[in-house]
Formats: sequence, C-alpha cells, structure tokens
Amino acid sequence: MSNIATLERSATRAPHLRAVPPLIEQASAAPADLPATRSPRGFALYVGLDEIKAAEAGVSLPLLVDALRRTLAELAPGAETHATVALAPHGSGGRDLDVVRLALQEPGAIARTKAAEEEEKDEDYGVTVDISRKRVLIDGDSAAFTYKEFELLQYLVLREGRTIERTELVGALWQSPDDETPGERTIDVHVRRLRAKLGRYEDIVRTVRGVGYRFDRHADVVIRYGHGTPSPDRF
Repeated sequence: MSNIATLERSATRAPHLRAVPPLIEQASAAPADLPATRSPRGFALYVGLDEIKAAEAGVSLPLLVDALRRTLAELAPGAETHATVALAPHGSGGRDLDVVRLALQEPGAIARTKAAEEEEKDEDYGVTVDISRKRVLIDGDSAAFTYKEFELLQYLVLREGRTIERTELVGALWQSPDDETPGERTIDVHVRRLRAKLGRYEDIVRTVRGVGYRFDRHADVVIRYGHGTPSPDRF
C-alpha cells in the first residue's frame, strides 16, 4: 500500500451537496481536557470508499474530494486542505477504511497490524487455541478437531488449572435434546481422541485419576480470545 499525490480539484460540481450550519455553536472552542499549552490545529477525515462503490452512488473519488473542499471553503474560507488517495493491490481484501488508515500511517491501524503480525509469529510454533475463531493450530497448522472435541478443550481451557469431573463435562457439553448422553467411558474416548490430535502437546490435558481432567498451560501454548475482547472469567 502507498500514498498518491494530492488530488486536483475537479471542474465538475456536485449540486446535491451543500454546506450545513454548525451543529454546536462552541465547536471552535478547544476541548476542556486538552492541556492549556496545546490547542487543536486541524483534523483528519479517513473515508473508506473504493471507485466501484463510488460509481454505484453516482459519484467519483475526485468529485467527493472537490465537494468536501468546497464545503469547507464555505464554512472556513481560510482553511488549508490536502487530500491523498490510498492505493492497494487488486484483490487484497480488507475493509476500505482499514486500508486507508494503514496506508496513511494512522498510529492505531499500525499498532493493530503489528499485533496481528506478532500473533501470526506465535502461531508458527506450539499450540494456539483460538476461542474467537473456534480453531486450534498446532505448529502453525490447523488441527482437524470435531465440534465436540473443540468444545471439550475450550471448556477445560476456560477453567485453567481446575480439575473438572466427568459428570460436569457431560452436563455442560451434552445439553441438547438431540445429543445422546454419554457415560464416563465416552468422555474418556473423546479425551483420548483430543490428545491424539494434540500430538506431542497432549499433556496439556491432564488426567486426575479418579476425578476427571485438567488443562495445564505450558510456555508453548497460546490462548486467543479475540482482538479488543477481554479474557473471559476463569471458573
């Protein structure tokens, strides 16, 4: 992604766009929470819109830029403006607004991108239990867990360090009327299959003889709860 030079003002006008009066009379006043030694000098507006969507709306990106500039000139004739367009490879995916913010080096977008890259590095080794995406990665490869196997592992993970009795697992994971209620031996079978798919990391699910099972996190185990989402309470 990169920036492109300032757009030239288009000769085409947009008669359906017009200036609107200020919504707040004191809009020019400095926010109360800013230090007395600092004052606002301007603002940035990020617009996520590609050429196809703009054309569907009957406009173009240069036309929108020109309309916004003319509106600003009517409200504040002395204001200086500068516009850039964010470019991205065709088919690169992602939200238009995120592409714009990242291309224009918005600090929050850069921080999120770095965090995502760090997560990908972590996933290349060890076990990653991704709660938000309902998946398990082992040394970077997706493990073919069944729905019930993932639910079993997730139940233990969210109760890290606590021994869960087999009867509790049955009551928590086989609540649907369509499910055939398993016995304790069936739970043991599910755990054996789960461990087999964990491979050399199978000991993160430990057997507490005569009681049940417990999840023990190792240094090579990462739990992902989702961006911006606090970890759920441990039970």
